[in-house]
Amino acid sequence: MNIEGIINVSGKSGLHKIVSQGKNSIIVESLTDGKRMPVYSHTSANSLEEIGIYTYEDTIPLVDVFTNIAKKEDCKVCISHKSSKTELENYFRDIIEDYDEDRVYISDIKKVFQWYNALHSSGLVKLPKEEKKKIKTKKEDE
Repeated sequence: MNIEGIINVSGKSGLHKIVSQGKNSIIVESLTDGKRMPVYSHTSANSLEEIGIYTYEDTIPLVDVFTNIAKKEDCKVCISHKSSKTELENYFRDIIEDYDEDRVYISDIKKVFQWYNALHSSGLVKLPKEEKKKIKTKKEDE
């Protein structure tokens, strides 16, 4: 799964893809509706590549979390971010067994699922070819 150039812009809903770069701004395009807008240097924005999820031993990159969700769901949509707190925490624990419950808040978990589903609806959720083979082999064995 490639999330290079995908960012979360503070104060704007959804995810955005970097399209172009200017002197003191970047042009981004919404993954939801395709509208473009400038994001200036004083605006807070985070690249999804730089985000990680805390575990008790290390930090897991967000792309690995998305890959785990894609494996679990066979590249389909995951649980809604509007599900109950208990459902969200149980589902997240299935994906990352040892996530740090003191440092990963329910709002973080909701964002992960919301972003994954946004990436899915944009057609960006894909497993590497080796992963697809492993999934097919497991299903054939069952």
